[in-house]
Amino acid sequence: MSLADNIFITMCKDILENGLSTEGEKVRPKWEDGSFAYTIKKFGVVNRYDLSKEFPALTLRQTAFKSCIDEILWIWQKKSNNVHDLNSHIWDSWADETGSIGKAYGYQMGVKHKYKDGEMDQVDRVLYDLKNNPYSRRIMTNIYVHQDLHEMNLYPCAYSMTFNVTKKNNSDKLVLNAILNQRSNDILAANSWNVCQYAVLIHMLSQVCDFEVGELVHVIADAHIYDRHIPVIKELIERPVYDAPTFWMNPKVKDFYDFTVDDFKLLNYKFGPKLEKIPVAV
Repeated sequence: MSLADNIFITMCKDILENGLSTEGEKVRPKWEDGSFAYTIKKFGVVNRYDLSKEFPALTLRQTAFKSCIDEILWIWQKKSNNVHDLNSHIWDSWADETGSIGKAYGYQMGVKHKYKDGEMDQVDRVLYDLKNNPYSRRIMTNIYVHQDLHEMNLYPCAYSMTFNVTKKNNSDKLVLNAILNQRSNDILAANSWNVCQYAVLIHMLSQVCDFEVGELVHVIADAHIYDRHIPVIKELIERPVYDAPTFWMNPKVKDFYDFTVDDFKLLNYKFGPKLEKIPVAV
């Protein structure tokens, strides 16, 4: 069993057994048929993934690896808020007639601000500080900008990354760790997706800064399983599991903006059968 499978199964069991139901309460999301989408939820779930030991892709089911990388590049590299720059259709429900999701995600990453003797956006500031001030405790991003929320078609779920550099004993090599903060996480539809894409991001930043990868700490304020996902989750966590896949990233890429989706692979990735189409609450 991979570490990611173990974490996921333990988390799901805890939510199902000890979570709070929102049935009958005032909730925002609805299913396609117009009925309210209720959940079983847990507050304050914290999961830790040691990326130096394995890549955290579930083997219970396949994670759409290329698509999740495409999305993280869309946000962090292209700094786009237009679905026409994406190869998947995961954001189509929140896009307007031009393809825009408003001042969300990639838009916020590309906003320039004053720093040092010039201007840079959040991504370039992270890169600059990791390379020049690696022991700073101020290396972070935040896309939950209140003044722009009214112009976002969906408030950011994964809204903040905090980076922290350490060093192993008896080694001069720096190690990159990060905390991913999420206000909300749909455990069936998005959990493994988010974990994989931010694990990839840490690998990318580590390579271009000549660091080793360390831990990804995933902090979820509201970890929930939707009512129509409960039977799917119950079946999923009883499946056989396999060893974690081997992560491969093109070692020739040294510039963060040169990475493409084709520069990443999961080798020896064994996983369970595909799930039927998962309903998504909007």
